[in-house]
Amino acid sequence: MPDCEKQQHHRTRLQTFDTATYSRDQATAMETTAHQQNNTPALKKSKARKNISHFTDVHGLPCIERIVTSVEDTPDPINTDITGKIPEWINGSFLRNGPGKFEIGNHKFNHWFDGMALLHQFRISDGQVTYKSRFLSSDSYQANKEHNRIAVSEFGTVTMPDPCKNFFQRFLSRFELPKPTDNANVSFVTYKGDYYVSTETNVMHKVDPETLEATKKVDWSKFIAVNGATAHPHTESDGTTYNMGNSYSPKGAYYNIIRVPPNKETPDETLEGAMVLCSIPAGEKTKPSYYHSFAMSENYVVFIEQPIKMNLLKIVTGKLRGKSISDGFLWDPKLNTIFHLIHKQTGKVSSLKYHAKALSTFHQINAYEEDGFLIMDMCASDDGQAIANYNIQNLRKSGEALDEVYNTLCRAFPRRFILPLNVDDDTPYDKNLNNRPNSTATSIMIAKNKVFCTHEDLHKEDLHQYGGLEFPQINYGKYNTHPYRYFYGCGFRHLVGDTLIKMDLNGKQMKVWEQPGLYPSEPVFIPSPNATEEDDGVVLSVVITPNKDKSTFLLVLDAKTFEELGRAAVPVNIPYGFHGTFNATAKI
Repeated sequence: MPDCEKQQHHRTRLQTFDTATYSRDQATAMETTAHQQNNTPALKKSKARKNISHFTDVHGLPCIERIVTSVEDTPDPINTDITGKIPEWINGSFLRNGPGKFEIGNHKFNHWFDGMALLHQFRISDGQVTYKSRFLSSDSYQANKEHNRIAVSEFGTVTMPDPCKNFFQRFLSRFELPKPTDNANVSFVTYKGDYYVSTETNVMHKVDPETLEATKKVDWSKFIAVNGATAHPHTESDGTTYNMGNSYSPKGAYYNIIRVPPNKETPDETLEGAMVLCSIPAGEKTKPSYYHSFAMSENYVVFIEQPIKMNLLKIVTGKLRGKSISDGFLWDPKLNTIFHLIHKQTGKVSSLKYHAKALSTFHQINAYEEDGFLIMDMCASDDGQAIANYNIQNLRKSGEALDEVYNTLCRAFPRRFILPLNVDDDTPYDKNLNNRPNSTATSIMIAKNKVFCTHEDLHKEDLHQYGGLEFPQINYGKYNTHPYRYFYGCGFRHLVGDTLIKMDLNGKQMKVWEQPGLYPSEPVFIPSPNATEEDDGVVLSVVITPNKDKSTFLLVLDAKTFEELGRAAVPVNIPYGFHGTFNATAKI
């Protein structure tokens, strides 16, 4: 049974966690624990209540409003306070991205995704760590700063007409198409060996990973016919990078598979040589699906067309109606999710379509091919309305109001889909084509070129105690597109991650790091020198401390044991961010 169906009050019994798990007394406790999941106390189930569209019944969540409090940047490196031991072999910079300013003058952003991009660097060398941060000097940031108000619309915030203009000018400005933001606050990515910060519009910024200064504004649409690209490209071992981006024409919306070559012909080039491998027409011309990322195996890109829809008419007329881009997003659970396979070398789109029931996914874990199947692992939920709940005002709530926001969010869980590749006219109908041993996923041919798939859970029931799992990471450099055993992520017993989890696919066993009142961000795996096993290395995570001033720290865990090795406390406050990467070639 799907995870959210297990959780919904109006459908079935509820697996949730005891309110004592999150008492406010515990929120100030400081004892760290790293343990196997079977040592965690069992959490109580509450009885189903009909006609309430809640997914959990949690009470007593601590207020975390300080994770979305504006901060100043720290462009000059500062020392950190080391506790424990940071392995001396770690040599490089841990780069992080996320929002850092949530209001401009008297104007406040509405959505967590809207905050001005703040770039972070934890430089690690010889067991010591320094920290610096810098606001991205984007056009949006500069315009906002110059006008001392929100001058450029963001995902959840629409800018109001300039009060300095006369009435007629303000009236006409409402008919202007929304200008895409270049507030690249989602992730650090690499193309041709260079670092960029990215959001999901057509503009990225090339960044010096040493100084965190933006050195060049790069527009995808100057190189290929796309109106944007994801902040989650996939890179092969030779540096070739794949991404996805939409394009819009009078014929409707298209999803485009993008390939960027691995090397530069000249030192100053950026996306030269990028090409669109193929274009896939949206099922609904004026309501394409939203996607945050995609999957990639050795030979295929997998586009997941999910029933989170973008109403282009609403988005284009948003400024006229005084509505933000987020107002144009809708979830249609009546639609199936469709997996499209695109061959990476030929750009050919498979005529075979794999269908699944409606699901929502932001991040894939891994995908690989084995024995005639494409195995695709992802974090997914059965409801696609979570984006709307991450308004800043919700993140700043407390008491019952905060509990209500959390309980209306469907949690994401790791799932595996098995897609049979060798399907032809002789393939039998109405028979499970997945013959992999010990796999509960199904793949059934239901019509010509149409296979319906159900997933296998990549977890046991105990993961419900930790609120599911998101921000998944693996030993990417060696195991992406290959069979693998381990992945890492955040448990979500709150609106943001509050535990770190290591999942072992051999037996679906978990190891957990948690410290009440602390909120770890996306874990990033770094392999140790001369590693011989998949989990030889460390896991880095920036841990936010909303209940204690200026005590955010970089956490270093032994990836194998999941025991804490050391931490580097930073004497400044840092908001909760999104994604990061490790630059092992940084000059130290």
